Amino acid sequence: MSIVRIAEAEVGNQKQAVRAAVTGLLADEQPSRLVVVGAGAAGADVFLAQVLAVLMLTERLDVEVGYVAPVATRATRVHGLPHGQEAAELAEQGRARAVPLIRDDAATVLVGRARHLGGDGAKLHGETYVDNARLFTGEVRGVEIEPLAHAPGLRARLIRPLRPGGWHEGRAAQTGGTNIVVEREGVLTTRTLKRSTFYRHHVDMNLVCP
Repeated sequence: MSIVRIAEAEVGNQKQAVRAAVTGLLADEQPSRLVVVGAGAAGADVFLAQVLAVLMLTERLDVEVGYVAPVATRATRVHGLPHGQEAAELAEQGRARAVPLIRDDAATVLVGRARHLGGDGAKLHGETYVDNARLFTGEVRGVEIEPLAHAPGLRARLIRPLRPGGWHEGRAAQTGGTNIVVEREGVLTTRTLKRSTFYRHHVDMNLVCP
């Protein structure tokens, strides 16, 4: 097995830099496993998502992916992964398995959490469906979406303070409305949309898991 590491501390979090680094490694090193090393709590999941997006877009999801987060993150919680030194050992020595890959219609991969919110701090106006089940119609604080480590692929719920639960599982979560802004891995975009969909990609990723 050919194992190659790619580190956020060396590459950074800019999409163009990540794409250039990953495609260069795929061409030069031809790895069978890519160990993704995050640098900090804020950007580690973003970095992993960007690496996976490059693998998806270049049709190289056959490459196994190990994730080394420095601290616990939303992605490590979703997939039951360790962090720190234990994660480093697992990423190189563990076995990979097929795990649903969640993406959106902007070809961005989701590994931890996304939210559909209303622009300019307003309530979200519109409606959300998880597969064929309607989550809401009207105005709400927002919708949060998480990947799952198993089928059908993702889950979504309304953002409600102090009210746990309420998750709906499915292959896709689609929001349509007048003022949608999207937050991915804690990073809020400023562009206002009328539709945003997160869904399970037709090819799974090969993630190294406990």
